[in-house]
Amino acid sequence: MSATYKQRLRGWLSYAFASEAFVVVSLTLFLPICLEQFARDNGFLQPEKTESCSSLSGSVPANVDGRCAVKIGWLWIDTASFSLYVYSMSVALQALTVISMGSIADRSSYRKPLLLTFAAIGAFSASLFLPLSSTSPLWMVSALFAILANVGFGASIVAMNAYLPSLAKDSPEVVHAYSEVTSSFENRDENSALTASIDLELERSLEEVSDPLLGHPIHPNTAQLTYTAALSRATSRISSLGIASGYGAGIILLLVALIPVTRMQGSTFSLRLAIGLSGIWWALFSIPAAVWLPNVSNIDEPESGSIKADDDWTFSSEIAVAWKRLGVMLRWREIKRLRNTFRYLAAWFLLSDGFTTITSTAILFGKTTLHMQASSLVLIGAITPLSGIIGSLVSPILQRKFMWSNLHVLVLLVLMVSLIPAYGCLGFLPVFKGTARFGGLTTQGEMFGLAVYFGFAYGAFQSYARALYAELLPPGEEARWYVYGLFSITDKSSSFVGPLIVGLIADSTGNIRYAFFFLVFMVWAAVPVLLSVDVDKGRQDAKNYVS
Repeated sequence: MSATYKQRLRGWLSYAFASEAFVVVSLTLFLPICLEQFARDNGFLQPEKTESCSSLSGSVPANVDGRCAVKIGWLWIDTASFSLYVYSMSVALQALTVISMGSIADRSSYRKPLLLTFAAIGAFSASLFLPLSSTSPLWMVSALFAILANVGFGASIVAMNAYLPSLAKDSPEVVHAYSEVTSSFENRDENSALTASIDLELERSLEEVSDPLLGHPIHPNTAQLTYTAALSRATSRISSLGIASGYGAGIILLLVALIPVTRMQGSTFSLRLAIGLSGIWWALFSIPAAVWLPNVSNIDEPESGSIKADDDWTFSSEIAVAWKRLGVMLRWREIKRLRNTFRYLAAWFLLSDGFTTITSTAILFGKTTLHMQASSLVLIGAITPLSGIIGSLVSPILQRKFMWSNLHVLVLLVLMVSLIPAYGCLGFLPVFKGTARFGGLTTQGEMFGLAVYFGFAYGAFQSYARALYAELLPPGEEARWYVYGLFSITDKSSSFVGPLIVGLIADSTGNIRYAFFFLVFMVWAAVPVLLSVDVDKGRQDAKNYVS
């Protein structure tokens, strides 16, 4: 492994270590809780709306509803819904940002500045929670800070993920496998012109092979199959390392935040402190990424022929082109050319929304319905990524042992996660609403068990979702065309829908548990779409798309 490659990989992993800590600590845990607490500190008990919610100290008694609403303008909004609505707005703006920056992120010379700029915006916005008090007349600014932090994170991740395909292709095992392919063609024909057509012949040969991880019969050119399998494994491995690195950072920071949250008994200031610390962490550990991630002069990375030369473009023109190109990308003839890629994106639209909304809904459900203390929610927040690290590292081992494809692993993980909201729906059964002290997600103890289960599946899901999509990419257009730009667009535009619907359900019914039915439907609806994806054909279509 060359020193240059090691440095690139360390830079990529260091940004995962920096940014994912914000996701684990703030985005999935403290931001939903803190925004709900900000609203609660300024809200009133329902239905009379005359007594301040802050008059209830400590745990809510069993005979008290404890449901709070805050007045925003002329509307009364459930405090849990306020948190979800803010998240919906943030991901909607994030989607607009991701669409606009996709073309720029494909330029290797601007990828790194783009990443660092949005990282700075996100980290600074998270840090601003430290001086903002919930009793301040400006408490609503917390929503703006949350929106900017989430937009900064999502946009920087687009630039970060655009490095993944080149990192996988330049990994030692893939380089070695490619050299074997080159040797096999040279041995077959001494003509040097044949060497230049290796990639074309490799693409054609892949039409005839089955997924090697499925154990199906294969055709004789073992070197070609080895290269394809090595590329898939390298992508999965690097993606898993990034997830594990980020989860590790999140666990460390959660344990640090647990100290003030416990000592201050989950006060609003302790929640603000945890979010502020995640912003500081994000900023500090982005410094190694700024040093180690390559500039255009450091890396031999081909760009698409559709990208203008540096002298022929401006930011405004690239943003306009990005939106025009999105319209072209979504034309029916384009969808037909990359039908398997779009099938995967359709499934991802549902899965991303379902999984992220499960996380935020569960945290708010634990706080508002099960009346869990902030320290207990922090422990759940630490257990989940710890289990996620185990899941992201164990899943590739199980995959190799049972010869499963990336697609088969992904479907299995989706079915596992779908059981969580289904289990929460059981809480409506009379048996769990009466004398039973366990079952249907009616006790705080069940939240801890489900945190282990969800974390294991979700950690593996994140790495395999990125890895499988990387196999369906048109080469050379990693951020702008169907790659992580469109991947993130589908992700964030759908994630705008989920929290919005859950917020409306909570507002209209007064019981956030009803949202579990919606989440079960959303996750299960994605399974048949995911099963319809032909990875081999999709990989070949992606290569033909730019040929």
